[in-house]
Amino acid sequence: MNAALAIPLRAGMSPLAERAAREGWLKWAIAISAAFAAILEVIDVSIVNVALPYMQGNLGATLSEIGWVSTGYSIANVIVIPLSAWLGTRFGKKRYFIFSLVAFTLASVMCGVADNLAMLIIGRVIQGLGGGGLLAKAQALMFETFPPSEQAKASMVFTLGVIAGPAIGPALGGYLTDNFGWRWIFFINVPLGILAVFMCTTFLLPDNPKDIRRVEVDWLGILFLAMGLGGLQTVLEQGQQDDWFSSNFIQRMALMSAFGLTAFVWQELNTKHPAVDLHVLRYRSLWAGSLLSLVVGMGLYGTVFVVPIFAQTVLNFTATKTGLMLVPGAIASAAATFAFRPLAKFLSPRQLIAIGSCLTIGVMIDLTMLNPDTGADQLFWPLIWRGFATVLMFFPLSLATLGAVPKKDVSSASGFFSLTRQLGGSIGIAGITTLVDKQQFVHRSQLVYDASDLNPAYQPRLDANTSYLQTLSGDSIHIHDQALALLDRSINLQSSLLSYRDVFYFVAAIFLVTLPLILLLGRPPKPAPATS
Repeated sequence: MNAALAIPLRAGMSPLAERAAREGWLKWAIAISAAFAAILEVIDVSIVNVALPYMQGNLGATLSEIGWVSTGYSIANVIVIPLSAWLGTRFGKKRYFIFSLVAFTLASVMCGVADNLAMLIIGRVIQGLGGGGLLAKAQALMFETFPPSEQAKASMVFTLGVIAGPAIGPALGGYLTDNFGWRWIFFINVPLGILAVFMCTTFLLPDNPKDIRRVEVDWLGILFLAMGLGGLQTVLEQGQQDDWFSSNFIQRMALMSAFGLTAFVWQELNTKHPAVDLHVLRYRSLWAGSLLSLVVGMGLYGTVFVVPIFAQTVLNFTATKTGLMLVPGAIASAAATFAFRPLAKFLSPRQLIAIGSCLTIGVMIDLTMLNPDTGADQLFWPLIWRGFATVLMFFPLSLATLGAVPKKDVSSASGFFSLTRQLGGSIGIAGITTLVDKQQFVHRSQLVYDASDLNPAYQPRLDANTSYLQTLSGDSIHIHDQALALLDRSINLQSSLLSYRDVFYFVAAIFLVTLPLILLLGRPPKPAPATS
């Protein structure tokens, strides 16, 4: 039996959309179209990372210069996400969404044909501006199109892409880079972008002229937002590389960020037509859910970032092998998404988030057992459980945060919620990178001290290395120096392993201390019973 007509016919709908509205499946066509566009953005966040060394060599850039390929994208992304609600109101939700998608696709072409670093960075900035609009508006479209009782089913489509994207990105990026060259990580967006534009043009509901308001532009608010978030993202992306606050550049960016964010909050709370409506934070579920979203962002993007780095630097995996290692976790996320609905019949969103958080803590503790002999097989189950746990957190977190917000405020709330997840990822990556570097130095210093004449175990270890090398070569010349070099490599490997172990303990601790925030989340309506 066909579902009851959920979306009335509107002037300007395409013939296919009119048919879909009559038959009751238009809302699902809207959900899939919006989610597909958002998936392109999510994948593009991580797909570039594995190709940066190749770009650096091809374009003759330094390590700090090539880092701006990621930094420029992230800065543009976080600036436009909170503005997406205002831009949708001013220009029309459908019009703005499709414009963002077209800009993202054209910028991908620009990045793919770039023959110098400046052109590539400009293309990535335009990509970030377009991608930020896709991510925030896609989630808002879900909650605005579906009634509260069906929002859980709609969120499955969006969650599947957002969760799997960070895992798919490195795998796809590694394969394309190794087999076709780094430019194809951008060219792959073109046919997919064209398909997404067709789907969104066909199925998204026409903008209602009554909903488009030519309000006064809050230029000061936009300026302060760009200064605050742009400076903050720059500090997070470039801080580790520039040795944090010992760098005058990082100090200036931090001061600019502090001033910009403070002035932005004051401006938005005191202007008649704010660019970002901060009054939505009066909803308890939104601010509590946004704080948890920061943590989930750290866990989702941070671990997806650190595990491949560990695999390539310590285990000597290739880019393709590292990417393929993450695929089972993405499949687990997909399976968990479809398993969510049966679980939601027996467990509340709060309970599911708590279970997901506890699973994540367990996975992090399990990852502390990594050693030099660890292979893909030993990482298989931890990554499977990480993928499953992330869905149990992310999926109900969206429902508990946005499901309790009135429909008129969903667009603004969704932009803020998406921003916190994005910033959480940036904070997680920056914090993890710094922690690995600092703790590696600390552990190496301790291990070097232990490997000295003051330690009774030092000489026997050195003698063992010497005997081993003599057995291999039979030549005693320079054996002592080779034994010392072997011991040094062993110290470096051990200090790396200990630093990654500290990272996994740190992530587990963060999830543990934020568990009480779950009690502050809202109670969204239960999913509607299945109909035949």
